[in-house]
Amino acid sequence: MATVTEPAPRTGRNVELALLVLAVAVAMAAYALVGLAQDGVWPPGLLGYGAGLGALAVALHLVLRWRAPYADPVLLPIATAVNGLGLAVIHRLDLAEGQSGASAFAPRQLVWTAIGVAAAAAVLVLLRDHRILRRYTFTAMVAGLVLLLLPLVPVLGTTINGARIWIRLGPLSFQPGELAKIALTVFFAGYLVTHRDTLSLAGRTVLGLQLPRARDLGPILIAWVASMGVLVLERDLGTSLLFFGIFVAMLYVATQRVAWIALGLGLFAAGAVLAWSLFDHVQGRVQAWLDPYDPAVYDAEVGGSYQLVQGLFGMANGGLIGTGLGQGRPDIVPYAESDFIVAAIGEELGLAGLTALLLLYLVLVQRGLRAAVGVRDGFGKLLAGGLAFAVALQVFVVAGGVTRVIPLTGLTMPLLAYGGSSLVANWMIVALLLRVSDAARRPAPVVVSTSSSSADTAATQVVAVRPGGAS
Repeated sequence: MATVTEPAPRTGRNVELALLVLAVAVAMAAYALVGLAQDGVWPPGLLGYGAGLGALAVALHLVLRWRAPYADPVLLPIATAVNGLGLAVIHRLDLAEGQSGASAFAPRQLVWTAIGVAAAAAVLVLLRDHRILRRYTFTAMVAGLVLLLLPLVPVLGTTINGARIWIRLGPLSFQPGELAKIALTVFFAGYLVTHRDTLSLAGRTVLGLQLPRARDLGPILIAWVASMGVLVLERDLGTSLLFFGIFVAMLYVATQRVAWIALGLGLFAAGAVLAWSLFDHVQGRVQAWLDPYDPAVYDAEVGGSYQLVQGLFGMANGGLIGTGLGQGRPDIVPYAESDFIVAAIGEELGLAGLTALLLLYLVLVQRGLRAAVGVRDGFGKLLAGGLAFAVALQVFVVAGGVTRVIPLTGLTMPLLAYGGSSLVANWMIVALLLRVSDAARRPAPVVVSTSSSSADTAATQVVAVRPGGAS
């Protein structure tokens, strides 16, 4: 028996490098337009900004050539473009608000970008095979729960804007729930790939839905209680929605049973009604969503609709093509660099620019799901699918809240908005998707088995395993 390897297919790394040049060019153009609109001259830090972002992107590109040569060539350029656009918009808001030096957000965001890219590179270098993570299923569960509970520790935890989801270490604050999102997704993937046969067993049929057996409801009930616990103890509606949504989506992918979706929606609706009846801050957000133009709601000091209405007015002012970068007034909106950066982009780039941004996220999620479909092991499918859905759900929740489709939740736009913990966690998600896509696209060797008969005739059997799974 001999092993023959076919000529190596194209890895896509050269395409990735060309797309990276385009992504950095778009980010530099946005940065230059901000300077021209504000001061009428090219911004003095343009070359340094472009060189810094380009160096980080090329460094991660070289890591991919070394450790994951068959990874999807589109994921990294999209992440770089979104991150670069966010840096330009945050810089624009710094100028509008008179922020400079240590108080400016853009330089700090660039530092966090470097940390995030370094974390992504570490994931790709240290994690040679995503299936290794399955060994740490319950370790990931413990790590995720510990990270979620850290803000409740009296010395570490701190409350910001009514939510206790931060820990403070000296001058730095960090949101451990962002890393918990990754750890719990690893746990969900490992648990579901082991128990999906049990969860797929048929139970009673109620109203046309084939429901699982009562003893199989434990995992989703525990996930529901945990998400509500985050909401109750930390007053964080967005994180509870995100964790519960990720689990229900991965449960559906694992079992292909619509009943789980129906049960998940029912439990979430019950939890939302309960939270609305018990907590003032949830009532305030719902009221701001339902009647934002009521003067009493608009002028409320806590939980009012001022931020939401100003964001809507800004996007209306932008219209179809926007006022132009640096020529609007997005700084009027509170927390425009984080919670409402979508409104800032909608005002200055218009509906066309905001649609282009959402299409970038759509392609990012699609490539993640494509990696999930292409990889052959069940754990990789659930891991990539869960991470891709996490990005999709977070984008929907943020954009839906800013545009008044749903109530505001307090989440931030992945890779775009200001926030170190969110940026680092989402770069790690991109790295994990790259790792799974490398396994999905990597070709396996072609095995040629030759045997000879007594009549000196040779029979040759060729077994070819095409790209679509790790060798």
